[in-house]
Amino acid sequence: MIRLQKLLAAAGLGSRRTIEQWIRAGRVSIGGRLAQLGDRATSADDVRLDGVKLDLEHGGAASRELLLYYKPVGEVTTRSDPQRRPTVFERLPPPRQGRWIAVGRLDVNTAGLLLLTTDGELAHRLMHPSSEVEREYLVRLRGRPGPQVLGQLLAGVQLEDGAARFDRISAQGPDEEGAGGGHSAFRVVLHEGRNREVRRLWSAVGFEVSRLLRIRYGSVELPRDLRPGEARGADPALIGGLERSIRPSGRPRSRSGSLGEPARHQTPVEGLRQGGTARRRRADRPPGGRPPSK
Repeated sequence: MIRLQKLLAAAGLGSRRTIEQWIRAGRVSIGGRLAQLGDRATSADDVRLDGVKLDLEHGGAASRELLLYYKPVGEVTTRSDPQRRPTVFERLPPPRQGRWIAVGRLDVNTAGLLLLTTDGELAHRLMHPSSEVEREYLVRLRGRPGPQVLGQLLAGVQLEDGAARFDRISAQGPDEEGAGGGHSAFRVVLHEGRNREVRRLWSAVGFEVSRLLRIRYGSVELPRDLRPGEARGADPALIGGLERSIRPSGRPRSRSGSLGEPARHQTPVEGLRQGGTARRRRADRPPGGRPPSK
């Protein structure tokens, strides 16, 4: 027997957090009684949502799906929006079974790779801070930060919700589309997904992000031939590789160091030459050279 929210999440009925909300609201029952947080069950039990019996026998890894979606700027990562803005779920193809669960979110002004799955347990593991799954972004900035600023971002800065840092920064050269050459471009990698964290990190050191594109989540990269607003299903091998990118519980990360202390084993800022110039590469393009939707 496993915890009820984990069982329902694995069947693709929703994320653990969503299912916990259902349980608190009295919408879930087991064997004719209202379920409570902490209850355990099996797929053979009579589990109901709003009085409707759930089919838990045919869920799990065999039927799970993973979808890669190129989110354009202007869409929100919610099922409905009070402001009636377009949502990512309006464009998605229907899953074979269950429903799509977004693996994290991208804010309305951020484009790029968004993963969705029918496996709520997989979504939970990918999003949980303890899994430390890497996210990689292409960033275009207003202005040109020097090596000292980049070093500060690697060592760590204090945000309103705690200390944060980038794991790696790779200078990509001035944005060729930047008016007057006043922009710069970087690839950045971090292993957590706090709200607007990339933008807030740059803002904390005095720089504004003018364009942000996620190009990788764990082992999954934004496909070069995927256009904004398009989605593509992942094969089982890609799902397996994504699972292997989740840090096993109890294994320490290779990098360490407290706030203000450079992390050990930290790769220096890549691509940055003396004087702050770098290899020229267009920052608003993922691998393959396509710009995000404006």
